[in-house]
Amino acid sequence: MLSHTRRLAAATVATGIIAGLVGLACIHLLHWIQALAWNMHSGTLLQAVSAASPARRVGVLALAGVIGALSWFFLFRRNQTITSVGAAVEGTPMPPLRAVWHALTQIVIVGLGASVGREVAPREMAAALAAAAADRLGLCAQDRRIIVACGAGAGLAAVYSIPLSGAIYTLEVLLVSRSARAVAPALVSSSIAVLLSTGFTRPAFFYSLPPLTPSLSLTVFGALVGPLLGAAGWVFRRVVASLGSARPRDWRLLVAMPLCFTLVGLVSTRVPSVLGNGQASAQTQFDAAWAAGAGVALAALVLVAKTATTLATIRSGGWGGVLTPAVALGAGLGAVIGLPWAAAWPGSQVAAFAFLGAAAFLGASMKAPFTGLILVIEFTGEGATILVPAVLAVGGATAAASWLARRHSRGSLTASSAPGSPRFTDESGR
Repeated sequence: MLSHTRRLAAATVATGIIAGLVGLACIHLLHWIQALAWNMHSGTLLQAVSAASPARRVGVLALAGVIGALSWFFLFRRNQTITSVGAAVEGTPMPPLRAVWHALTQIVIVGLGASVGREVAPREMAAALAAAAADRLGLCAQDRRIIVACGAGAGLAAVYSIPLSGAIYTLEVLLVSRSARAVAPALVSSSIAVLLSTGFTRPAFFYSLPPLTPSLSLTVFGALVGPLLGAAGWVFRRVVASLGSARPRDWRLLVAMPLCFTLVGLVSTRVPSVLGNGQASAQTQFDAAWAAGAGVALAALVLVAKTATTLATIRSGGWGGVLTPAVALGAGLGAVIGLPWAAAWPGSQVAAFAFLGAAAFLGASMKAPFTGLILVIEFTGEGATILVPAVLAVGGATAAASWLARRHSRGSLTASSAPGSPRFTDESGR
């Protein structure tokens, strides 16, 4: 037993180092691509994109579509399967070279402005390399499962500098466990990864928010709107799974992706915040301080544009994360509903409504309420002062999403029991 514990401890440290180096490499590669494509040497992607000409926006996105299409076309030429992180945790082989190829393509297109998240790439690479390390150390099946999950969670933590969220993601989403044997490696590997990727000093928060203040208005908002946000998050998860399972992996990629990305570039000439992993869109919603009429219209425009471009990117054949896009969509919903709410019942910042929207929508779309809430707290550095309305919103969202999932499950079982009825498989990965 002691030998098994020592091997797990060694694998935990190795996984933290692997994930930290993967996260560091992804961060630098992304920044290099953004500097080359958008002349972004400081500031945010939104500022760089806004300074670029419309022709450059369309051209860079078209290039991203061509690069992504060619890369994935050749990757899928002989083997069209991709091992998700969730499948790798359960023991499905995840060839490291194939995982690195797949992940680097995601980083390249996100750096060029693709409307998907960057977080899947470090998760995949770190999980694949952690699995190889676990095999080299001769871990038993149970400990190997823990280490592969820790690799994915630590990779997420490293690329965004969110150590607690990375550990909770490992435990709540991938392992669905809180045993001491799983908790300790999750926390340690995530901490080591962040230490290597960003050092002792915490970098600037991913989103900038003013200090959030609680109020009765915000608390009632969280209690009433939480279920609506949960239903929206559940629908988003279902749509992403459906579009993801239908994305082309053959010659159609060579047509669909360049065309779709060019259209996204055209949209960006009017709504530049649609480009990138969702940070720009979410920050736009967090900054919403407009008058009620114009504010709702602009918040709704950003929300619709980001939703459409993200879903179109996935359907055309693009791979990438939906975590940060989900934060953007949830913040958008919170702002769209919160602006008229604040006009009718003053006393709360629009940023607080957007915060609640992001946490509740993300938790429901991931089927992981604790992960969703902690992620938004670590992303923003805010939330401690409005935990009561936030927890109410996330709780209501979780209840609504769970109820919808049960109803859908019962409906699917009833339909599948009918003679000659087709069977639908949800291909959502973790």
